[in-house]
Amino acid sequence: MEENKEFDVKEKQKGSSLFDFASIVMTGIVAIAVVFTFFFRTATVSGRSMQPTLNGGDMLMVTAFDNTHERGDIVVITQPNAFNEPIIKRIIAVGGQTVDIDFKQGIVYVDGVAENGNYTLAAPTYEKEDFDGPITVPEGYLFVMGDNRNDSTDSRSNAVGLIDERYVYGTVLGRISPFGSWEVV
Repeated sequence: MEENKEFDVKEKQKGSSLFDFASIVMTGIVAIAVVFTFFFRTATVSGRSMQPTLNGGDMLMVTAFDNTHERGDIVVITQPNAFNEPIIKRIIAVGGQTVDIDFKQGIVYVDGVAENGNYTLAAPTYEKEDFDGPITVPEGYLFVMGDNRNDSTDSRSNAVGLIDERYVYGTVLGRISPFGSWEVV
């Protein structure tokens, strides 16, 4: 009889341990779901327009709660466009700034100052047929370009145009994969 009581106590403890473990796992899953729903999101790069900074297939961590947009930020955009898919581009100018491009020399100017394009794949920026600058970006909008300037459809094209800030899905924080290359400057 004594052995049965001891066995019952051990079985109850084992059952309690399994319940505790399941509870911890479920709490972790819920916490991760909440974090990725309200604070962070993921996005995957498609295409070559952000090379050399980002490559096709890179998985990115994107902040979902930051509504401030600054020049140089890389953003994921869900604004309807000719591609019918989200695009990833770098902010070149925000509302109130003026963008002009000298296509002969391949230089992008923001408010009359040559952009520091040290992150671009090719330094010169060749002509895009739809861009007719200079253009002053209206408040609430963004002018974006890919880092691979000569292989990017972006705000220079009517297929994308200026980006309404309400369509910014999030700002890229870093690269999840390939593993070990987090920084995206």
